[in-house]
Amino acid sequence: MHSTRLQKKIVIAAAFVSGFCIMAIEMLGARIMSPYFGGSLSVWGSVLTIFMLALSCGYLIGGRLSEGQPKPKTYALFFIAAAVASLPIVFFADGIMQPIFMAIEDPRYGSLIASVFLFFIPTTILGMISPYSIRLLVEHEDHSGKMAGQLFFVSTFGSALGTLGTAFYFVLWFDVNEILLGTILALLFVGVAILTFDLAARRSQ
Repeated sequence: MHSTRLQKKIVIAAAFVSGFCIMAIEMLGARIMSPYFGGSLSVWGSVLTIFMLALSCGYLIGGRLSEGQPKPKTYALFFIAAAVASLPIVFFADGIMQPIFMAIEDPRYGSLIASVFLFFIPTTILGMISPYSIRLLVEHEDHSGKMAGQLFFVSTFGSALGTLGTAFYFVLWFDVNEILLGTILALLFVGVAILTFDLAARRSQ
């Protein structure tokens, strides 16, 4: 991706959306599992632990994939893949949690294992976005610190709004699956927008 101002704005906006969606899904995690495992602190601990582990794996993988010449198509596929990987949370959550609930009596470990199956893969993919975004933005090593700081600011700001928006408003206006489908559609939209922009940029060359 050529480093035009418009392209940089697209990457920064995409990072904002990814941060927003990560926290929106995370905030819903304990509510999704509460019918089976309750809403105790241990259930929240399970959700947070899996999200942090998944994000750490995503950062590592995304950093390695960004080596060499990063491609907008790969970047776009992160968003599309994260959206697709989040679909089981909407459509198969009960089918995933019920056998775990029946097999494991302790809700601490039941919620931990359920969190792995529900959230680990989509969150890992979402974690790959940040390091890849930095690689797309950085033109020269002298600017790497500035670009990384700007990107993490935008991504974390998106996470803060995703947390606040989900906890304060979305859960009052929509049911859980509607919010999840909204985040999935947002991720798909970003992925398709990046692919469209990259195709238009190639044709204009």
